[in-house]
Amino acid sequence: MPPELTESSAIAPVTPLDAITDTESRQIVAHMRTINPEADPTTILPDIHPARIPRHIAIIMDGNGRWAQERGFPRIFGHRNGAAAVRTTIEAAGKLGVEVFTLFSFSIENWKRPPDESRDLMSLYLQYMGGERDELVRKNIRLRQIGRRDGLPPEALNALDQTLDATKNCTGPTLCLAVNYGSRAEITDAVRTIAEDVKAGRLDPDHIDEALISQSLQTSGLPDPDLLIRTAGEMRVSNYLLWQISYAELYVTPTYWPDFDAQELKNAVRAYAQRDRRFGGLTQ
Repeated sequence: MPPELTESSAIAPVTPLDAITDTESRQIVAHMRTINPEADPTTILPDIHPARIPRHIAIIMDGNGRWAQERGFPRIFGHRNGAAAVRTTIEAAGKLGVEVFTLFSFSIENWKRPPDESRDLMSLYLQYMGGERDELVRKNIRLRQIGRRDGLPPEALNALDQTLDATKNCTGPTLCLAVNYGSRAEITDAVRTIAEDVKAGRLDPDHIDEALISQSLQTSGLPDPDLLIRTAGEMRVSNYLLWQISYAELYVTPTYWPDFDAQELKNAVRAYAQRDRRFGGLTQ
């Protein structure tokens, strides 16, 4: 979790819309810029049609500890350096026109780690919530958080609520942090809520469908991820957005998260753009 997002010393001007000759591309970029005025995918990835840019990218940020240990440093050093990758990747995703960016920051299972590491991670989280509030508002980024509130320190919840309130009227990209999160727990909580509605007579069991379940999840209102990126080469999804990534394209890179940068993100988006997304059907 990043301590502070720093403003670029200079922001390159975006390509004028009238310079984009393809009508469809121009319309898509115009829509992207209603969300993020800095979106410029036709310049950053000229070989990719903007229609092939994922709307929602989810990332499992893995490898911080190993990155640090291989350099002879404690694991927290890797988490702190991973913050720089968060800053870089958020900025790069916005310029590509990505609307939603979801980061797996701290899982329910992470509480099994040594107490010192868990405490340091919570300290980074607090630093982010306090230090980034004004910057998120300035960049018109709306914060969402998924995960159970129970178990988070009171000071973390207070900082979270202040940041959620400060960004609630932002209309730009959405940054969604998964903290104290596990997908099975999320689905269990949703099922429990639905069951309570059935028990109280507010819901007919015959009316339970996929749409209702999606609305009952903590990601309600967000589009499902189009692309799931996992760093550090692990070939698993680690109890992350299990319902939501049913049709997401998976991209695994051996790069540790602290070394993930704008070029790595472009590599992932290029790989995504070459996929044939059939959603169970056949290519026409």
